[in-house]
Formats: sequence, C-alpha cells, structure tokens
Amino acid sequence: MDANTNTRPRVVTPFGPRTTAAEVLAGVDLTGRRVIVTGGASGLGTETVRALAGAGAEVTIAVRRPAAAAELVEELAAAPGSARAARLDLSDLTSVAAFLADWQGPVDAVVGNAGVMAVPQRQLSAQGWEAQLATNHLGHFALVTGLYDNLRAAGSARVVVVSSGAHLRAPFDFADPHFAQRPYDRWSAYGQSKTATVLFTVGIANRWADQGITANAANPGYILTNLQRHLDDETMRAFGVLDEAGNRVPLDYYKTPEQGASTSVLLAASPLVEGVTGRYFEDNQEAEVAPDPAAAEAGVAPHALDPAAAERLWAYSEQAVAA
Repeated sequence: MDANTNTRPRVVTPFGPRTTAAEVLAGVDLTGRRVIVTGGASGLGTETVRALAGAGAEVTIAVRRPAAAAELVEELAAAPGSARAARLDLSDLTSVAAFLADWQGPVDAVVGNAGVMAVPQRQLSAQGWEAQLATNHLGHFALVTGLYDNLRAAGSARVVVVSSGAHLRAPFDFADPHFAQRPYDRWSAYGQSKTATVLFTVGIANRWADQGITANAANPGYILTNLQRHLDDETMRAFGVLDEAGNRVPLDYYKTPEQGASTSVLLAASPLVEGVTGRYFEDNQEAEVAPDPAAAEAGVAPHALDPAAAERLWAYSEQAVAA
C-alpha cells in the first residue's frame, strides 16, 4: 500500500449515507458537461443519470439494450440537461470498440456503473474472460483507456467506478483470475472483480493526474436493485431481504437507489472532490483503510490500494484487452 495513504488528509464531506444524488448536486451547474454512465437504464445507474441530467449535464446512457433506456430518455427530455442511449456490451470488446468509434469530442466524466454479481456458474465472455471480471473490470478498462484522449481534451475529467464492500474478502488472483484452475466461487469472483475496480482507479491516479484526469471508486452500500438478479430465493431469504410471500423487503440499513447513487454523483461532479484521485469512498466520505479486511464490515482493503498490485493489474489488463 502507498505510504502516503495513511498520512494524507482523509476527504470529509457534509453528506451522509441517507443523502440522495439530487441533494449532492443541489446548486451545482453541469451545463455543457458530457458524461457517460454505463448501465444507466436501471437501479443506481438510472438515479445517477437523473441527478446528472437534472444538474444540466449531457448524459450518454451506455447499455446493452438501448431500448431499455427509452423511457428514461423521454422522461429527461424536460430536464435542464439531456440524455441519450447508446449500445455498449462491456463483456464484448467488439461492442466496446464500436462505442469508442462512435464517440466524438471530449468527455468530462465516465461513471462505470454497470456490473454483474454472483453469477451462479462459471461463464466466459467472447474473449474467454470470467463473466464478472469481464463486465465489472476489463470492459470498463477497455472503455476508459480507449477514451483517454477524450478525457484529456476535457481539461478536468473524472472517472468513477462502482465497487463494493465485497472487495474486502478477495484480493486479485493474478495466477488464476478466470478460475481456470481453482474451483469457481461466485462470491470470490465478484469480490475479485471489485478489488480490480479499485486498483484501476489507483492506476489512473498514478498515470493520468498530470493530464487533469482523476479517478475514484464508490461503494454505494446495500440496495435492492437488478444487481441481485442471479440470487435465488433461498439466498435472498438468508440475507433477510425476502419475506415468506416472496416479496423483497429491504433491511433498515439498506439504502434507496437515490441514496445509493449519491456517492457516484459526488465523485463524478461535485466541486467538493475536485482534484481528489485514487481513493475509495462510501456513504459520501473517503473510507478508512481496514487493517484486517477479512473481518471488516466497512472501509477499504490495503490490497485494493496497493500501488504495486495496481501496476501489475494495469499491465495484465492492457495485455488482455489487446489480445
């Protein structure tokens, strides 16, 4: 872990776990700012898009099925900003390349919100990548690095990746990232992919800060969204969020999607974090480092902030997306 991580001032904001995305941007004018939000057609992504467009941004909703975003685009036609949908399948490099080829001009922020969680059986992408690592990290790596010139052209651009507290339990396994040798475990695969998202921001911070590009990771907290689509009823009941009638019932500490999206929006557009880079936020605050991540319920794991691991992951990811 970077020696400066323990000595630099921790970022503190006036917002908390129940703050909504719209409240974070109250009074902030994003007119003329161009933002890409992956997975913006549902859940946290939708609330992220709403808040950004509501503050005046021009938002591109990058999704596998643009038709799924049609209702949201229509809703935001009357917003101070605007929204449009574009096709992007992060698990397929051909789709990422097509999106990049169509993009013209600068981009002020990329919010890597799209993700999959706890895929029950090992699945491989078109490139032979484990499905969760493909969507949650490698696809976003290809997208963001492909937009480097566009981000640099903005003058002061931001990259936000949505991570998870699941990263605490799973360092990145460089020996077998796609579970080709070790037994597949859906939670280990998910946690590893979310560790990768944090390490990606550390890599960006180390490489691109002098180009005016910052990057941070956001843990949105516990929210019931489409992310849980791969979890069966038994698992949902074990988590305590499914009643006997089969209804989803959030626990007291769960957030609404509007609250969950607030940390992403803070990092993407709030002037309070201007120039901040390479850090991990939860509940709208920079998280403290968890010295014993295996036992921690919050915070960021040292293995996710390790600059050596970030360098190694960057080299691995570059090779993977170039193959």
